[in-house]
Amino acid sequence: MSPPVNRIFDRALQRERLARAHPARVVFLLDYAAEELCLRLAAVNRRFANIADIGTPGRQLAERLAEAEHEPILVRLSPSAPDIGRPPILGFVGDEEALPLRQQGFDLVVSALALQGVNDLPGTLAQIRRILRPDGLFLAALLGGRTLTELRMSLAAAEAEIDGGASPRVAPFADLRDLGSLLQRAGFALPVADVEPLTVRYGSMFALMADLRGMGAANALVERRKTPLKRGVILRAAEIYAERFADADGKIRATFEFMFLSGWAPHPSQQKPLAPGSAKMRLADALGTKEIKP
Repeated sequence: MSPPVNRIFDRALQRERLARAHPARVVFLLDYAAEELCLRLAAVNRRFANIADIGTPGRQLAERLAEAEHEPILVRLSPSAPDIGRPPILGFVGDEEALPLRQQGFDLVVSALALQGVNDLPGTLAQIRRILRPDGLFLAALLGGRTLTELRMSLAAAEAEIDGGASPRVAPFADLRDLGSLLQRAGFALPVADVEPLTVRYGSMFALMADLRGMGAANALVERRKTPLKRGVILRAAEIYAERFADADGKIRATFEFMFLSGWAPHPSQQKPLAPGSAKMRLADALGTKEIKP
């Protein structure tokens, strides 16, 4: 029996906020993620006929793939009904943690800005691995550990100063090393995880928070404080944010750390690491130096 999953996020609340906020109104993060994923895909010399988009909270990525590939069968699992998509995209509402898709049914699976919000990321990655055909490709973009670090620090400092303690207000995010290990654990071959930070500037903390609400990305932690932040705490947090993280022109910085993942469903044709001791050239010769033996 698998161990119980620690619930970090209120998934029902996440879906409710996505449906209400309709994140297509605030698209710059999704546009950036879709552009980067398509650039990475363009480097792969292959056409993909059966594609699944898992949980991306917007149609940008699916629509770009439908245009780039030659008449693909493109299935999109959407987190909310208003944003399913339109032909040739076959859209339906579903849950990333319980994929109702056929095993080995796809040669490409993509996901943008969705997987950082699941409670069971190892289990979700394992399910994605199972729906890939042998030698199928998985590409994903999700937010990493430094995302919104300025907002997190400012809110915590203000709450500690005024209330004498702090409650979780910004979601925890995985780091790069953890994600690489999770890809291997899920059974992906040739796993790669890399990071690209994106700094966005705002006129104030309130403008940043308005964008987060527009994306449906407000606090959905299970352990969140159920009462709203006090007005004094919010105002003090905005002051701290401006004091610590403003540029010379007065605009504040907000960090979004993008983690990009790729991995292949194993296949005999894929490259494999050489066996230990099978090298045909000494490292010392390659470096042009003298080997020092113990």
